[in-house]
Amino acid sequence: MINGNKLSLYGFNNLTKSLSFNIYDVCYAKTQREQRDYLAYINEQYNSERLTHILTTLTEMIGATVLNISKQDYEPQGASVTLLVAEENMLKNKLGATVVEHLDKSHVSVHTYPEYHPETFLATFRVDIDVATCGEITPLSTLDYLIGSFDSDIITMDYRVRGFTRDISGQKIFIDHEIASIQDYIDDTTKKRYDAVDVNVYQSNLFHTKMLIKDIELQNYLFNADVYELPPKTRLDITSNLRREMIEIFSGSNIY
Repeated sequence: MINGNKLSLYGFNNLTKSLSFNIYDVCYAKTQREQRDYLAYINEQYNSERLTHILTTLTEMIGATVLNISKQDYEPQGASVTLLVAEENMLKNKLGATVVEHLDKSHVSVHTYPEYHPETFLATFRVDIDVATCGEITPLSTLDYLIGSFDSDIITMDYRVRGFTRDISGQKIFIDHEIASIQDYIDDTTKKRYDAVDVNVYQSNLFHTKMLIKDIELQNYLFNADVYELPPKTRLDITSNLRREMIEIFSGSNIY
């Protein structure tokens, strides 16, 4: 679709649209009990069953069909899920039965990565989701759902349209929809919670956005601890360490 008009193509739409969505969930866990609670939290939020549900819902949202699911949980934490999906173009044959004319094979995958800083008691859990689609399907419409499905302190997103297709006159088409920024596909209420930066290469159909949570409510980063039971200096130190960790991940460099 360009300017709201459906393209008349010669054959099938051969464009490939890839979305890489990465989130970082940062927590503070000092005592052994807090660390056990952190592992329980991770196993509840990021186990393969819940991730599979998120990906199958995403697949429904983009109008695709799940062909195959592969999933695995890891010890002591982490999981991977991969879905083979397809966009089905349905036609009626001469006998009136519905048949599949074409399958644009695509995939959706998620992998999780635990990291731990023993000196500052900071635990970072990274979730990587990759969605590759063919044809008219674009995964950008799922961003609000993905962001809302996780506790995201830092988010990085990459979107790329590759290949080309042709219209009925033979003209090559290298992108079939208008896009100025990934942020255009994120709800304004969500964007108000984050600082965001874009790096786009329009001539190559490459779009990159990264987002950093603005406000840290310390209670949300503790496990079985009341923030008001901590001395003010301790609260300040923990908040400072959390913010430093987030800024370094967001900037992609060791600042401190």
